[in-house]
Amino acid sequence: MIDTKLRSRLFPSRVHHAPRPRTLRYAHLIGWGMEVPSQVLSNSDLEAIVDTDDEWIVSRTGIKERRIAEPRETTTSLATRAAQKALDVADVLPSEIDLIIVATATPEYIFPSTASMVQDMLGATNAGAFDLSAACSGFVYGLDMACSKIRTGEITTAVVIGAETLSRVVDWTDRGTCILFGDGAGAVVLQGSDLPGGILSSILRSDGSGWDMLTLPTVSSRDTYLQDGIHQMHRIYMDGKGVYRFATRIIGDSIRDALEMAGLTTDDLAMVIPHQANQRIIDYAAKALKIPEEKVYSNVARFGNTSAASIPIALAEAAEAGKIKPGDVLALVGFGGGLSWATTIIEWSSRPERPAYSLTWGRRQGEYAIAGVRRPIVRWWRRLMLLSPSSIIRYSRYLLTRRNGAAPPHPSDDDNR
Repeated sequence: MIDTKLRSRLFPSRVHHAPRPRTLRYAHLIGWGMEVPSQVLSNSDLEAIVDTDDEWIVSRTGIKERRIAEPRETTTSLATRAAQKALDVADVLPSEIDLIIVATATPEYIFPSTASMVQDMLGATNAGAFDLSAACSGFVYGLDMACSKIRTGEITTAVVIGAETLSRVVDWTDRGTCILFGDGAGAVVLQGSDLPGGILSSILRSDGSGWDMLTLPTVSSRDTYLQDGIHQMHRIYMDGKGVYRFATRIIGDSIRDALEMAGLTTDDLAMVIPHQANQRIIDYAAKALKIPEEKVYSNVARFGNTSAASIPIALAEAAEAGKIKPGDVLALVGFGGGLSWATTIIEWSSRPERPAYSLTWGRRQGEYAIAGVRRPIVRWWRRLMLLSPSSIIRYSRYLLTRRNGAAPPHPSDDDNR
């Protein structure tokens, strides 16, 4: 045992004072938003790409169309626009955000994280940011991570986003997968409050033994795995039947476990918002929980499977349509690659009034504008700071000589000698 009195005499600067106790807070969902590409790919369009037809797709999946990102649209741009809409509903400034989590299986880069790029685009200069990889369960995992930080009092406001551009990793010759996936993003704003409600409980689970049932090989994938004639780098592979059996096995139990943790039963549920993977799985959820089908929200027919984005898109759509009322108990359940699954139970708070171009709205637009100006200035300043005084002098001479019409050697040539 360390003698704390002796330590305090020898090393007075290293004495650890007991932290002030923090009261547990509730994480309320106060804002929501969604962004989907305008380009629609219908089942009839797919008939020209792969051997399939509308009747076959609808009967097996319930999907009639999906959204496809245009070349200029990225996971980051979709996530940013969804977050901006969520901030508008919540009437929160980007500078008030403490944490940004982006759940995605299709980031633009391994690093930097998509969340860091969203943080920069929003101008959320006080926020930490990271990506979360849990495939179709990612958004619910992200909610639980943000809720835990809010509950302890470490942060007050968090933005959780699910965003995907799956059309760029789909094998368009495989009719078993290309008919399923679409692009889009959904976001929510969580804020701490002393009022009971908000996120009540969460269940996070995983079974890594089923990793090969739904997979997307990328950098550092095993060579032997990619030489089997089935899998390709940066292309989704799915064992459809195996994933269906897995989803129908865990979806009911996961929701019941989360409800029990919150001290509730299925009779208390006002709505279940599942991952929009397949209409047959969604119908099975209602059957397993013994609740009416109208209590299980579905938009899979219009957007297809958007992986981590599917739950927040469905949640934002249901909220905008007024299908969720204050005091309603919701269950959000995700399942997919990992294999992973997760459920969270939410007691819906009062719907915030949408600001009509309030002072906060103007300040928010101003912070977006400042973020756009700040970005190139900071990049230029960083490059300038990397230069030595002699490099600055050489570069200045280069610019002056060039202005006089001569063709001097570029200053970088001196560095390469």
